[in-house]
Amino acid sequence: MAETDEPMLVDGDAGSTSDWDDRWNHIKKFLERSGPFMHPDFEPSTESLQFMLETCKILVIGAGGLGCELLKNLALSGFRNIHVVDMDNIDVSNLNRQFLFRAKDVGRPKADVAADFINSRVPGCCVIPYFKKIQDLDETFYRQFHIIVCGLDSIVARRWMNGMLLSLLVYEDGVLDPSSIIPLIDGGTEGFKGNARVILPGMTACIDCTLELYPPQINFPMCTIASMPRLPEHCIEYVRILQWPKEMPFGDDMALDGDDPEHIQWVYQKSLERAAEFSITGVTYRLTQGVVKRIIPAVASTNAAIAAACATEVFKIASSAYLPLNNYMVFNDVDGLYTYTFEAERKENCSACSQVPSDLHFSPSSKLQEVLDYLTESTSLQMKSPAITTTMDGKNKTLYLQSVASIEQRTRPNLTKTLKELGLADGQELAVADVTTPQTVLFKLCFTS
Repeated sequence: MAETDEPMLVDGDAGSTSDWDDRWNHIKKFLERSGPFMHPDFEPSTESLQFMLETCKILVIGAGGLGCELLKNLALSGFRNIHVVDMDNIDVSNLNRQFLFRAKDVGRPKADVAADFINSRVPGCCVIPYFKKIQDLDETFYRQFHIIVCGLDSIVARRWMNGMLLSLLVYEDGVLDPSSIIPLIDGGTEGFKGNARVILPGMTACIDCTLELYPPQINFPMCTIASMPRLPEHCIEYVRILQWPKEMPFGDDMALDGDDPEHIQWVYQKSLERAAEFSITGVTYRLTQGVVKRIIPAVASTNAAIAAACATEVFKIASSAYLPLNNYMVFNDVDGLYTYTFEAERKENCSACSQVPSDLHFSPSSKLQEVLDYLTESTSLQMKSPAITTTMDGKNKTLYLQSVASIEQRTRPNLTKTLKELGLADGQELAVADVTTPQTVLFKLCFTS
């Protein structure tokens, strides 16, 4: 190698010390010459690369298994202005696949360490971390990005992000302003299975349009857990659901924390004892933590494949050189390798993106509890702790609110009252707030005979 003190520069960029000749040749091949798969309206030029390098602002949500892969892929693809949000600290169990972290990083915020690693390894890239929940950031924060990529393991968080981007849409005389659309690229993995999808809020199917595609959480029957356990998971669930609240080993107000090693160790020991009673084997510390936290085993290769698909979609949208995925890709390598792409259709009555209140069909004699059960159990809604309010005589009235203890106690009697007894009328609007969305969801009450 020739000895020189001069910085390596990219052609025509005399002010940069982080680029060198031919650094972006692999990207230029896609952007500065035509090809059979290019978007029919795309004209090859140097502008797309400059937009990616200098202007395009990407938000990555999650710095875990998918997030690490996404950050690496995006940084090496020419995106230099990247922000990352993650609320978790690094655990020892993360180190086998979340390759931006080392043993010395255990206990530190994932977002901070991931950003530092990328910034130190990829010249010119600037990753800005946020050690926060996505709910702690406001509309102004999210509005600054050109594209948002999700590498989350939570359906609730996905739905909240989906709702936030829908709330940023601007309509003029009922017509959507395209400039207010922030594309959402969503990736998800579950063992050897995964999916990648492209969502254009207000135009294509949103997360809530396809809630039925998400598998229901596995719950074991209480009778099996309590009296006829057959699996190690049954023993762990018994301790989690019945023994912990009964014995309160760490104090009356201490909820079971799946990230607290002392809590998991207690559940593990009690689960071993119960398993011994029924001659059940297979209870391990790792399984205990997995059951308590509802962990699905992560596979590094699945994360890599899905993150690659997501990063490719970011590149296509940012450059406008190729048509993006339309709009849902499933990946399965349990037996061999299988991928399938289809267009998830937008639901006309989607509670999140349809712009019209969804109908709730109930009899006037139905109790409010039945409405609450529908909101939480319906496959198309899957709310977690809905708060129901309405307007009566020009004033807001809270029918039920669970998250504030004093209000929950005051409104609990309403659950046993009929809709007629509560003074609700046919066609009345109910406003429902929930952790799955940043905005209130409107429903129209339709009385059935």
